[in-house]
Amino acid sequence: MQGIIRRLTSEFLGTFALVFIGGGAVVVNYSEGGALGLIGVALAHALVLSVMVTALMNVSGAHFNPAVTLGLWIAKKTETKSAIMYVVTQLVAAAAAALLVKLVLPVVPGEVTSYGVPRIAPAVTMTNAIIIEAVLTFFLVSAVFGTAVSPEAPSVGGFAIGLVLLFDILVGGPLTGAAMNPARAFGPALVGMDWHGHAVYWVGPLAGGAFAGFLWAKVLLPPAPAPAPAPARD
Repeated sequence: MQGIIRRLTSEFLGTFALVFIGGGAVVVNYSEGGALGLIGVALAHALVLSVMVTALMNVSGAHFNPAVTLGLWIAKKTETKSAIMYVVTQLVAAAAAALLVKLVLPVVPGEVTSYGVPRIAPAVTMTNAIIIEAVLTFFLVSAVFGTAVSPEAPSVGGFAIGLVLLFDILVGGPLTGAAMNPARAFGPALVGMDWHGHAVYWVGPLAGGAFAGFLWAKVLLPPAPAPAPAPARD
């Protein structure tokens, strides 16, 4: 029992940090007339994820994202019961973080930005938004497999995973908000009651995470070592 509480606490803290800092960066950027800019918002997301994954990856695996959890479940790297509990915890943490953004950050910028909810650009169709989110999430979940799951992974902590958010947001931020994470979209949407295009942030990331999990499980992860032969009996 203590083990699962420890892991769920880790998932709560990591997801809370990602949504509070990520959503907060969006609110602050609007409040300060765009002072952070796209690069600043991208860096805020990248740095918080890098640090929290590095700090907590040995506790829970540092998913902080239902799309990551789904990819790992498909690859049989997490059990069904744990995956369900992780996703519920991530969504609760995201809602709590968005609520804190609402309570402590400037009121008007918070309301205008719906506390950091990702938005689809007017020129981007729903279908294209789903594809963009799926591709961006595929890169993110692939980084998780390649740097944290694979036995061949380099020792870089969570920083390679966080850097994916940096380049993904630089490209996808102006188009879809580059959530890459249903929880990152869900928390602000719930607190701000802004559900416009919300399905995009479930369908796209879950599709991208699922494809990454399948590809890594079937092709990219090294083969499991063969079991040692049983000792001969006299």
